Amino acid sequence: MGATTPLGIRIRAEEINADGSQKIGPKDIVVHRSHRTPLGVLEVLPPAPALPTATTSTNTSTSSKVRTRTLWLLAAIGATLAATTILLCPNAPNAIAGLSVRQLASIEAIVFLSGVMSGLSGFGFSAIGAASLLFLVPTLQVPLFQALSTGNQFLSAGQLRDDMPKSWKELWAGPGPCMLGGAAGVPLGIWLLSHLPAARLMALFGTLLTVYAVYSIFKPASFKLKGFNGKSSGAAVGFLGGVVGGFTAFPGAAVVVWTGLRGLPKKQHRAIVQPYIILSQIYSLVLVALLHPSYLSGHFWLLLLVSLPAVVPGTLTGLAIYRRTSDLNFRRVSFVLLGISGATLLAKACGPVIKRIFFLE
Repeated sequence: MGATTPLGIRIRAEEINADGSQKIGPKDIVVHRSHRTPLGVLEVLPPAPALPTATTSTNTSTSSKVRTRTLWLLAAIGATLAATTILLCPNAPNAIAGLSVRQLASIEAIVFLSGVMSGLSGFGFSAIGAASLLFLVPTLQVPLFQALSTGNQFLSAGQLRDDMPKSWKELWAGPGPCMLGGAAGVPLGIWLLSHLPAARLMALFGTLLTVYAVYSIFKPASFKLKGFNGKSSGAAVGFLGGVVGGFTAFPGAAVVVWTGLRGLPKKQHRAIVQPYIILSQIYSLVLVALLHPSYLSGHFWLLLLVSLPAVVPGTLTGLAIYRRTSDLNFRRVSFVLLGISGATLLAKACGPVIKRIFFLE
């Protein structure tokens, strides 16, 4: 439909009226390919879509880097302000539960960071919270962070309810075997908390977590564990997590390692880890209340009341970051948090030494 013209020359478009006469269109077009038809009218070809230029790609990348730097800058400013505020707080004891205002502010900051980490990864609340052992004895700190972790997990799972199991069948196919194993392991962990010095066990487990995290960061992305994804493996891993959670308030470590070795996507990972942690923490608290009611003293309830408000903003902040994180970056974050958890357990095992170094006792 058109007269032959040189390629790319701008011409007037011709159209056909109803009576067969020709009329000139109001717009100019660019003929990308000349072609003659029986009607002798130029065929109008649509313009090719514009391709993204290198300049557009560069601008997008630069904008992303600016946003990332801005977020890091705001985080650094917030951390600096929080640390300054804590240092300016009075350090006289016996404000609440035998603690000073500075110690209470430190615990609030630890709880907030625990919420951020757990909201982001689905685990690690009590691992980050173990830093509070600088101020609290284990028999108070463990049930306190079990209770706070339960609130954090309920809030997080509620926000991500579409990713959680919705039927008994889905529950059994996902976290069910781990939950059964954990129910058997928790009593042993509580016994260790109340009868044995668990420093050596925590040091061993912390070392294993740290080594695994470093290995996972540098291992090939295509590597996946095969042959250990059945229900019996899940129950065994859940049992180990229950034992560890009973005396550290951190039951998710073993299950996180298991899901990480299998290379599960982040939604499936959370659908296994979070229901498992919720059950383990509630079960542990019930057993503590039945077997050692003195652990849930007035100090426990006061600290729980004071600390709960810091859980909500921390968890929501972590969830906001999680929703903007890819599966690959999520796995990287999980490995880093496992390394932090391992180092925290090592610090927990060496608590008396750390206190002496920083003149805290």
